[in-house]
Amino acid sequence: MKAAFIKTTGDADVIQYGDLPDPQPGQGQVLVRTEAVSVNPIDTYVRSGMIAMDLPDPFIIGCDIAGTIAAVGEGVTGFRIGDRVWGSSQGLLGRQGTFAELCAIDQDWLYELPDGVAAEDAAACALVGITAHLGLFGRARLLADETIFVRGGTGGVGSMVVQMAKAAGANVITTGGSDEKVERCRELGADFAINYKTENLQERLAELAPDGVDVFWETIREPDFDFAVEALAPRGRMVLMAGRDARPEFPVGPFYVKECTVHGFVMFKASADEMKLAAEDINQWLASGQLKSQISQRLPLSQAAQSHRLQEAGTLAGDGSLAGKVVLTVGD
Repeated sequence: MKAAFIKTTGDADVIQYGDLPDPQPGQGQVLVRTEAVSVNPIDTYVRSGMIAMDLPDPFIIGCDIAGTIAAVGEGVTGFRIGDRVWGSSQGLLGRQGTFAELCAIDQDWLYELPDGVAAEDAAACALVGITAHLGLFGRARLLADETIFVRGGTGGVGSMVVQMAKAAGANVITTGGSDEKVERCRELGADFAINYKTENLQERLAELAPDGVDVFWETIREPDFDFAVEALAPRGRMVLMAGRDARPEFPVGPFYVKECTVHGFVMFKASADEMKLAAEDINQWLASGQLKSQISQRLPLSQAAQSHRLQEAGTLAGDGSLAGKVVLTVGD
């Protein structure tokens, strides 16, 4: 089979594209014939060695996948050959990744792909969708009619947060870095979208939510906790999903007087059961059209190295070139 893999960590140039032996499904595993995969920031962190993990040799990169079951191993229940599936959390914690024509994956990490939903869309929503769901409902416990602020409403996770929060009946405020991105945020369901390059974000947010926001979802790598705590309503909840090396000052007094809470989490540490609950809602919203993928670039699997360069330019360099996910198709 063709696969994108590495034999050592490093920059995107260490990614090789070539032939590897076809995997065979083990106990409780299915063999997925891959149709689409997508790139996430964590993929680049693992590949570069920024996040140290035990990696198979060779290590197939990638977390997300959508495709069709080609074979089933012993003990598999609930899946049959020909079923369309999607999943995430591969390429982490010692598991092989997804950037290959065939992937052997434990059945616990796969979910039915609803009829009418394209493989590209499912792959693009996989990790970012599960991340958004875990943060919104597992950590922040967002309720209908509450107000949430999320930075970057057209980003990979941000676009999922906007759509899921709206589907749950919340009032959604977000940001975009251009008039086009602001308009896209509104199309995704945001009640208000602030152009942070032309408007004063702090003043505008205070106007839109004078009593504070119930949930503040932070996506930037250097959080401004003074701004966030001031923006939070009493007993507000803040969700952190970025800034691994950040050490910002924290306004302890205003935070505890407001009785606020802060929730830091990483998606890949969630249990299979937690992810399955998220996937059930994601499937419902994908099937109904309430959740739509945000795809910025489409590439063939052979351009895996380029996909990582694009992701790093958007995530680390912040060049603004990505307004959604990089998706790679397999077998075209």
